[in-house]
Amino acid sequence: MSNELENKSESESEGVGSGNSFYRAVKTYVLRQGRMTAAQQRDYEELSPIWCIPFVNQKINFLDVFGNTNPVVVEIGFGMGAATAIIAENNPDINYIGIEVHTPGVGKLLGEIKTRNLKNLYIIQHDALEVLETMFVDGSVNGFHIFFPDPWQKKRHCKRRMVQRPRTDLMVQKLAAGGYLYFVTDWYPYAEFGLEQLNITPGLKNKYDGFAPHQEWRPETKFERKGLEQERNISELFFVKE
Repeated sequence: MSNELENKSESESEGVGSGNSFYRAVKTYVLRQGRMTAAQQRDYEELSPIWCIPFVNQKINFLDVFGNTNPVVVEIGFGMGAATAIIAENNPDINYIGIEVHTPGVGKLLGEIKTRNLKNLYIIQHDALEVLETMFVDGSVNGFHIFFPDPWQKKRHCKRRMVQRPRTDLMVQKLAAGGYLYFVTDWYPYAEFGLEQLNITPGLKNKYDGFAPHQEWRPETKFERKGLEQERNISELFFVKE
């Protein structure tokens, strides 16, 4: 992750919570002003009314969104959406919702949706935890993907990590029986921390003995290749709701 994220002050990324039990003043992200390319801007303006679901303070029905009852998988923080688009294209019988706060990434993925003619992928541009708590019905999600989230490397920032309780408790609440949580990171201390947190999250069971093997259906991303070039190990965790 960029050092830009770490160097932001606490006051820039904390704020006043909405009162919801999981919508904390402590954010799991910093909203930075990334520059959009002309193509991203064009796709964002043209396609967001079609493929972006507005945040609403009420539960949504996935049948109304997708027009079918296929399983729904949610990706939290899809970045530029490269892996998101490939996975959705390779699995047309699964519905996907990508949640991301950064506009350039949303614009990029919207362009991929159009180019690949995807019908099973929508985007919500909002804080993921508030989306989960406010918009998703309990037991309605079949899987969560959390690929290379900000590791918040400094000790004082660890409270911002996405994969930790009580945030993982909220994900379990939204998961259907047999649903999964798939977490990938190139920061080993976060992998160890995540394994500890998921092991103590009620309702989850590790599918493997410790870290998971690479799931072959997950495509390698540009960010992942960069990590490998820097000789950072890729750690994966795959937990299932009992």
